[in-house]
Amino acid sequence: MDFETPRIIDLPKIKDPRGNLTFIESRQHVPFEVKRYYWVYDVPGGMWRDGHAFHKQQELIVALSGSFDVVLDRGAGPMTFHLSRPHQGLLVPAMTWRMMQNFSTNSVALMLASTPYDPNDYIEDFDEFKRLTNG
Repeated sequence: MDFETPRIIDLPKIKDPRGNLTFIESRQHVPFEVKRYYWVYDVPGGMWRDGHAFHKQQELIVALSGSFDVVLDRGAGPMTFHLSRPHQGLLVPAMTWRMMQNFSTNSVALMLASTPYDPNDYIEDFDEFKRLTNG
């Protein structure tokens, strides 16, 4: 599975009149072993989360509830992805600047990460990111 290009992927969706079910398996639906799960919630409607990138970490971002936009930049300009379906995820390669914005009320963003938490993996300055990517 190509993991150099950010893209939306469809996840398995089992339809049932009692409620639908979606699941994610490491190395099956994402091209990495999931080492960490975290989620963002209670973001006031219309607000944003400041940007950052990771040296090594890869992610899959899923809108479990509500909707939001993920703005990605790999050094060639921004790309915006709208997430609003819990059976779709956005693959985010390492060395990709990301910012999340336009959260709907009561939205929940789930992130599946390829690495455990490491504060040294974060790039939190966009100018440094541009320098590192020759962007």
